[in-house]
Formats: sequence, structure tokens, C-alpha cells
Amino acid sequence: MASEIRVNTINNRSGFGTISITDSGAVFSGVTTSSGGFSGNVTGNVTGNLTGDVNAGVVTATSSIVVGNSFINATSIGIGTTTTAGRNAGVGTATGTLVYDADVGLLVFSGTVWQTVQSNLSVTGGTVDTTSRSGYTVHTFTGDGSLEVVGGSGLSVEYLIIAGGGAGGGGNSGGSGGGGAGGHRTGSSLSLSPGTYTIQVGGGGAATSGNTQGNAGTPSFITNPGISSVTSSGGGGGGIGGSTAGSPGGSGGGGGFDAKAAGTGNAGGYTPAEGNNGGAGQPSTPGGGGGGGGGAGGAGGVGGSRVKGGDGGNGASSSITGSSVTRAGGGGGAGFPNNQFGVGGPGGGGDGGDDSPFNGSDATINTGSGGGGAYGSPNTGGAGGSGIVIIAYPTT
Repeated sequence: MASEIRVNTINNRSGFGTISITDSGAVFSGVTTSSGGFSGNVTGNVTGNLTGDVNAGVVTATSSIVVGNSFINATSIGIGTTTTAGRNAGVGTATGTLVYDADVGLLVFSGTVWQTVQSNLSVTGGTVDTTSRSGYTVHTFTGDGSLEVVGGSGLSVEYLIIAGGGAGGGGNSGGSGGGGAGGHRTGSSLSLSPGTYTIQVGGGGAATSGNTQGNAGTPSFITNPGISSVTSSGGGGGGIGGSTAGSPGGSGGGGGFDAKAAGTGNAGGYTPAEGNNGGAGQPSTPGGGGGGGGGAGGAGGVGGSRVKGGDGGNGASSSITGSSVTRAGGGGGAGFPNNQFGVGGPGGGGDGGDDSPFNGSDATINTGSGGGGAYGSPNTGGAGGSGIVIIAYPTT
């Protein structure tokens, strides 16, 4: 007959730690040590501390190791999900700590701040360029559209918003004024919360026939009512030779000859100013020149001595796309005779007319520049250039 030894409890000599034997198995409590290491399998619940080597320093699990919402298995590691509030309240800040913040994305603690490893933020709209400007994503709109910001807590962006330029004045007696550039607004810290933003790219003022004030450009803007909004004003139209002043706008249109006043700039009253004044027309003389339209970088030129049209005001440069580009030049005023026209301002402004040809030149599209003024009736002032909207932010 087989022998049996039945034991309910094993206590060590000092009274610390026990092994209780029950019908369902052994239960270990207290501290268990082994100078020689453990071999074999440990099953059930183990409480207290395990010291010594486990399989020569390697802990092996056949399926996974799970701690709360985090886990390690054979093919992946899960670190659970927290929020910004939970991260700040309960996650340790040892350098290299990883968390997935549902509000922001995957973050790592650098030792001083949490840095984004992979954001769950998505931004779409316009023409997207991730290569021209190192480290930045650039969205360019040359026509109306929308910018959609999805996920995360939003982002801070740089922006360039240029409205449509004004048209040059139509021909009458003498020289008409050049069109003013569309408002030129730029900034480096526009906060965009998640949402859909409407983008309008202002159209340039349409070309104007004889004895007609130059058409103004239309505004450009980015807006989500109640969240963020930036608007630039359309450029002012050029005045009619011998008849009217230039009209106000982002930059003002040039006045018609016979000392007609220039249009004023910065129609939106912004700080910093979105544009400049046009130039006045030449005092009354036979065949006088019209004033140049204002540009984002300078005022339009005054109609010159006797017959010279005023030059368009300079445009302004921006490197938001990664290289410096000048836009929003004023249109040149008309002059007479040959080669006395006002030159369009750098950045896309149209030249004024003279006797070859009498019509003013159109401004360059998507620069927000002003069109050139026309000389004599019934000739046509040049069309203003359409505007542009550009958004940029760090890719990382």
C-alpha cells in the first residue's frame, strides 16, 4: 500500500512567507528567493517579489504579458489610450515614455516636453506641396475651395491671403490711372481648430471699356464663422483720364490725368496695412498721364511731367512656399506718346497704355496685381489679376 504525507501549510523558519496547500492547489505568499534560480513552470497567482534569475534573465511568455490596457505579444506592443488630461494626471514622465493621446496622437517624453511622434491630425484642401519648403506642408489655393482640419486639437499656421487686383481705368481724354493691387495680408500664427474653413480667392477687376472707372477686385478670405477668419480687400480701380479719381481698395487705384486724386489703400483698416495709396494724375496739360496704382510694397507713382504715366507701386515678397516670390504690384498709368506709359509694379502689375497700344495691359493672374490704365477713348483698361491664398505649417 502506498504511503502518504499530508501537509496543510509550510512556514519558513523566520515566519515570513508561507505555502498553503488547498484542494485547488498551492498558494504562495510572502517573499520567495532562490540563489540557484527557478526552473520549470510557475502557474496560478504569484504575490510578492520574485528575485533571482528566471530562465537566465529572460522572462518568456507563450502568449502575452498584459498590464492594464497595455500588452506585449509575439507580433505587437499596445500602449493603451489616454487623453491629454489623463496623460498629465497619471502617466510617468521618464525620458522616452510613450503614450497614445487620443486628443493629439502618439507622443514621446523628451525629458522636458511631450513631442509628437505621429499626429492623428489630417489637413486637406488646395494643392498640397510637402517638398518645396523643407519641413513644411504648403496648401495653395488659386481658386475657391475649402480647407478641412480633422482630428487632434488643431494647429497653428502661416498664411498669405491676397485679394484680386483692380482694373485700370478705361480711356477718355488723356491717360487713365492704373488699378490698385489687392490687399496683401500675411501672418505666422493663425490658430485653426478642427473644422471646415471656406476659402475665397478674389477675382481681379474685369477689363474696362472707354470712359469707364476701373472695376475693383474682390476680397480673398479664409473663414470658419466663430473660429478663425482673415480677409483681404479687393484692389481699387483706376480713375478715368480727365474725369475721375482712383477708387479705394486694398491698394488704391491711380487717378486720371488732370490732377485727379488717387485712391487710398488699406481699405480694411488693418495693422499692419494691407496695401498703399495710388498715385495722382498729372495736372491738366494736353495729353496728360494717369497715376499708377498702389502696390503691397509701395504707393503708385504720380503722373509725370506733361505726358508720362505714373509707374505702379511695388509688390511685396513672401517665402511662404519655400522661395521668395513677389506679388501684388500696382498697375501703370497711361501716357502719351510712345513709351511714356507707366510701368506695372514688380509682382505682376500691368503696364499702362500709350499710342502703341492704347489699351492697358492685364495684370498677371494669381498675383493680385492691378491692371494698366488706357489712353484715349474708347480704349480698354487692363484687367486686374486674381488673388491667391496659401497656408503652411510644419510637417512634423
